[in-house]
Amino acid sequence: MADLSGKVAIITGAASGIGLAGVETFVAAGARVVAGDIQDEKGHALQQRFGDDKVLFVHCDVTQMDQLEALMNQAVGHFGQLDILWNNAGHGGTPDSLEELDLDAYDQTMALLLKQVFAATKFAIPHMKEKGGSVINTSSISAITAGYAPLTYSVAKKGVAHFSKMAAAELAKYKIRVNAVLPGFIATSIFGASLGLPREQADQMAAMLVEAGASMQPIGRTGKSEDIAEMAAFLASDAAGFITGGEFVVDGGMTVGPRHSWDETAGGPLLDALGITPEQAEQMRDQMQAG
Repeated sequence: MADLSGKVAIITGAASGIGLAGVETFVAAGARVVAGDIQDEKGHALQQRFGDDKVLFVHCDVTQMDQLEALMNQAVGHFGQLDILWNNAGHGGTPDSLEELDLDAYDQTMALLLKQVFAATKFAIPHMKEKGGSVINTSSISAITAGYAPLTYSVAKKGVAHFSKMAAAELAKYKIRVNAVLPGFIATSIFGASLGLPREQADQMAAMLVEAGASMQPIGRTGKSEDIAEMAAFLASDAAGFITGGEFVVDGGMTVGPRHSWDETAGGPLLDALGITPEQAEQMRDQMQAG
C-alpha cells in the first residue's frame, strides 16, 4: 500500500464508487481527506464513519466555481494544508450522437467532465506551489479508443488526459505533479446513472455488473473501484515522485487488442469476414491435413 502519512487530500465525487474507494484507501494509507460531493447523506455518513479528524465532507457541485474554490479553502482551513487533489467527480454525460447532439447537454457534460478539472487544478495551485503536490485526474479508456462510451464523454476524457500532460509541464516549476488515470470497465453506479436510473437502482446495477463484466476483459474479472483508488494513491505518494505527465491505464487488459488477441475461442477479423467459426476453421484444417 502507498504511504500517504502526513498528507491532506481532496477527492471529488467522493461519496460513492471510485471516489468512495479513494477515501477509504487514502485514509488507510495515512492521509486526511476532504470529500467533496453533492450526495449529502452519503457524505455526512462518510465523515461520521471516520471522524472529522480524518475525513471532512463538504457539499460541492464541481460545476459551480465558487463551491469548487471554497473546497480548496476549506481543506486548508480544516487540516492546515493541501498536498493532493484528485479530480474524480463525473457522470456519463449526454449519450447523443453527433448528428443528434443537444448542444446544451454538450455544454453541461463538458462543464462537469472537463472544465472543472481545469478549474480545480487552478484553484489548488496557490495552496501547493510553495512545497509541491500531486494532482490526479480521472480520465477513461474511452480517451484512447472508440466504442467504450458516448462521443461527448469520450472527447471530454481525452481532454482530461491531455490537460494532465500540459499541466504537468506548466506546473513542474512548482514541483506539482499531474497525472491521469484511465479506468476501464469498473463496476460503479455511473452506468445505471447514465441510463437515467435513480441512485439506489444505479447502485444495485453496479453490483450486478461485477459478475456480468468478467468476460469482457483478459484478466477475467470486472474492475473494482479499489483498483483505481490504489493507482491514485500510488501517484499521490512520494514513491511516485519522479512521475508526472503520465497516462495510466487500469483496465484489466481491455485495450491490449481485439478479443481474438486474448481469447482463443474468438474468431478474429478474417474468420468473421468469411462467416466461419473457429471450430469450423479447425475442422477445415483437419480435413486438409487428412488429404
